[in-house]
Amino acid sequence: MSSVPVAVVTGGNKGIGFAIVRALCKQFPGDVYLTARDAGRGQEAVAKLQQEGLRALFHQLDIDDPKSIRALRDFLKEKYGGLNVLVNNAGIAFKVHDTAPFAVQAEVTLKTNFFGTRNVCTELLPLMKPYGRVVNVSSMVSSSALGGCSQELQQKFRSDTITEEELVQLMNKFVEDTKKGVHDKEGWPNTAYGVSKIGVTVLSRIQARLLNEKRKGDHILLNACCPGWVRTDMAGPKATKSPDEGAETPVYLALLPSDADAPHGQFVSDKTVRPW
Repeated sequence: MSSVPVAVVTGGNKGIGFAIVRALCKQFPGDVYLTARDAGRGQEAVAKLQQEGLRALFHQLDIDDPKSIRALRDFLKEKYGGLNVLVNNAGIAFKVHDTAPFAVQAEVTLKTNFFGTRNVCTELLPLMKPYGRVVNVSSMVSSSALGGCSQELQQKFRSDTITEEELVQLMNKFVEDTKKGVHDKEGWPNTAYGVSKIGVTVLSRIQARLLNEKRKGDHILLNACCPGWVRTDMAGPKATKSPDEGAETPVYLALLPSDADAPHGQFVSDKTVRPW
């Protein structure tokens, strides 16, 4: 079993994920795994980094596929006995002008961004080694979407005692409410992406709380972050930040020094803790 530290980035073949892998290759003292749904695209991305003189390794991962997640889990357990850094970056967004019905957008977006991310965490968080770092890539849109929720929903999403089960119920309710065409009436905002990222931010708060309760002595730090508005396939060419600039905050959180005890359970943007 390898004693080399290991970092994993989900959705690493392009955009912010690729920029995060590149930065970790330069700064992380161990093996860096670029994961992607499509093996061909993942290998191409690894080859591109090789041309820059950087060494990334590839492992297939489709966060929508529990089998794929478990295969990565088993590989990490067997080869490294665990995991030191996990960056949950994989996610999707419909384009603004997409004609898919809102209910379809809601179901598809939450399946990947919230439920897929949660499934990765369920399988990989138990593998985190002491002083491990977990970064869940959320979005500033989660804050604005939270502001667009009813007071009752805002209270639930800001609660320090909300459980993962309760959060899952709320995410499922959003999808069901969109199918019934009552999401407005039920106090939801008109953004499936925003709600999916509320889910990611709140999930991060819950996970950090559980780490405090169950593994306090392991000094694992887990945070959600917003990379900013970044020029990617997802955000388009008018965005203000380059992918490398978008990677800065996630990488900062992934490489927090071993003597750091904060931030933890926070929503971080531009390396600064933001109010939730």
